[in-house]
Amino acid sequence: MHIAVAGNIGSGKTTLTKMLAHRYGWTPRFEPVDNNPYLADFYADMKRWSFNLQIYFLNKRFKEVVEISQSDETIIQDRTIFEDACIFAPNLHGQGMMSDRDFANYKDLFDLMMSLVRLPDLMIYIRSSIPTLVAQIQKRGREYEQTMRLDYLQGLEARYEEWIKGYKGQLLVIDGDNCKFGDNPEHFKQVTDMIDAKLYGLFPMDTASDV
Repeated sequence: MHIAVAGNIGSGKTTLTKMLAHRYGWTPRFEPVDNNPYLADFYADMKRWSFNLQIYFLNKRFKEVVEISQSDETIIQDRTIFEDACIFAPNLHGQGMMSDRDFANYKDLFDLMMSLVRLPDLMIYIRSSIPTLVAQIQKRGREYEQTMRLDYLQGLEARYEEWIKGYKGQLLVIDGDNCKFGDNPEHFKQVTDMIDAKLYGLFPMDTASDV
């Protein structure tokens, strides 16, 4: 199976991916952040480096999708190719930080890739408000993220909500403002109960709706 964790920057995707991989024995795939050669430059000058960064992510993510499709393991993935193409690149283009020419080129490449890609077996979306995201970004203290513009985060949030409303696959939505799965074992159990219900048809009495 292919399980994916989606959410805005600072929503807790990596934390949840690690916890679920440990809980279920799934193989984790993490977002390529620490060794990304463009990320620091991008946050310093988004307009200059937006296309380079998005092509880098698209390349890495498509390679992951192909490897996942060929694997016999259950894999849980921290962020997906759909988020890059449906949220991050359009947000940069809409905010004037990616040219029409570059965005059209990017979109053509993504559309070609999509002919070979299927949706994950389960998409887990962490919905978090801007204050929660900002607090968690500041807490983890990545230097290059401290210059991130607030309107950039807000643009991403709007596009995430638009994307998730039209999502056609199996979906679980987690309230990232109130479900503190990283700190509260009971909250994490609520998440795993819902995953069990979605994947295996198990319905605990106290977890009949998304958290």
